[in-house]
Amino acid sequence: MEIDPLSLDDRRRYGLLISVVQPRPIAWVSTVDLQGRPNLAPFSFFTGITAKPLTVCFCPVRNRHGVKKDTLLNVEETRQFTVNLATESNVKAMVATSADVERGVDEFKLAGVTPVASLKVKPARVKESPVSLECELHSIVTISEGPLGGNLVIGKVVHIHVDDALWNGGAFTHRELKPVGRLGGAWYSTSKDDFEIQRPGGGA
Repeated sequence: MEIDPLSLDDRRRYGLLISVVQPRPIAWVSTVDLQGRPNLAPFSFFTGITAKPLTVCFCPVRNRHGVKKDTLLNVEETRQFTVNLATESNVKAMVATSADVERGVDEFKLAGVTPVASLKVKPARVKESPVSLECELHSIVTISEGPLGGNLVIGKVVHIHVDDALWNGGAFTHRELKPVGRLGGAWYSTSKDDFEIQRPGGGA
């Protein structure tokens, strides 16, 4: 099958993209607006960028009408956010925060999770997540502004929280973290069926 992306409508292109790029790690992003109202939402276009400075990125996609999501609006206003990791133990709550609700609705309450004050940014972190990254906005790259248009939000990590039970001197692995990944449609994956292959030269 040979496909010209321009031959597909917006939703079919999006569906193809999430079918091809999988599994995807999930950024469970907490923000606040200028009134201090919290927002919590998951984004599966998420990855780390570099360690110097420590930066991560996620990509909030506009809705089918081209309207910005609350997370993006809040980051534009306050220039801060936290990224909380989605794991097997909190995945149902994480999915609950993907509900399409009006701006100002508290998704912490909606999902029954606990906000904990961050140390260096205003948005709270999620107590039920074993790892949280406090971030200040580095930049936003707007790819497109129409329906399902995307923005690349780049954040500088200014503080890290790791559950003491997980830390182990920083030597924890996916087996202890138990992350979940996003697949196509409503499917998710775990990291239980793992394997190890050494790189040439013995590097990890």
